[in-house]
Amino acid sequence: MIAMTFADPGLLAMGAATGLVFGFLLQKGGVTRYDVIVNQFRLKDFTMLKVFVSAIVVGGIGIYGMRRLGMDVSLHIKTAAVLGNLVGGGIFGVGMAVLGFCPGTGVAALGQGSLHALPGVVGMILGAALYAEAHAWASEHILGTANLGKETFSTLTGLSPWWILALIFAAAVIGFAALEAWERRRTSATA
Repeated sequence: MIAMTFADPGLLAMGAATGLVFGFLLQKGGVTRYDVIVNQFRLKDFTMLKVFVSAIVVGGIGIYGMRRLGMDVSLHIKTAAVLGNLVGGGIFGVGMAVLGFCPGTGVAALGQGSLHALPGVVGMILGAALYAEAHAWASEHILGTANLGKETFSTLTGLSPWWILALIFAAAVIGFAALEAWERRRTSATA
């Protein structure tokens, strides 16, 4: 019975190690601090945006690079349920603005001893349980509406994933430079 409940111990250990490294990097990146996340929403601190966009670019290059080298890295593409993404993103955004953490940063903040993240982590668990109970209804009424199927920017545009990554990288470089200039001007104006 226990063997059917849990995954292979090696796989669990790898997942635990990956989670610890991920949490460590979130903490070192500064995105486990409440003020950093809240100030992102207040347009005063763009650390979170920079960390997450950088993660998208590095992760994309890593995944497609491994595939290009012939490694068997399968992509588990979720369906592009437009209404579901809008509703879920809205709930996520409100929760993140109220709590000051997203799920990953909330758990990492709790791990570093920030007890004010505890109600949010408990809320995330309860919300996941509630969604599991409502999944059948949500699938029929929300997820099925404006569902594009298993699409990616690459399949929608016909461009290579490398071109999409290059565009995201270029937008990130230009955006980061613009943010840095804006932050310098704002800092010098208030000084």
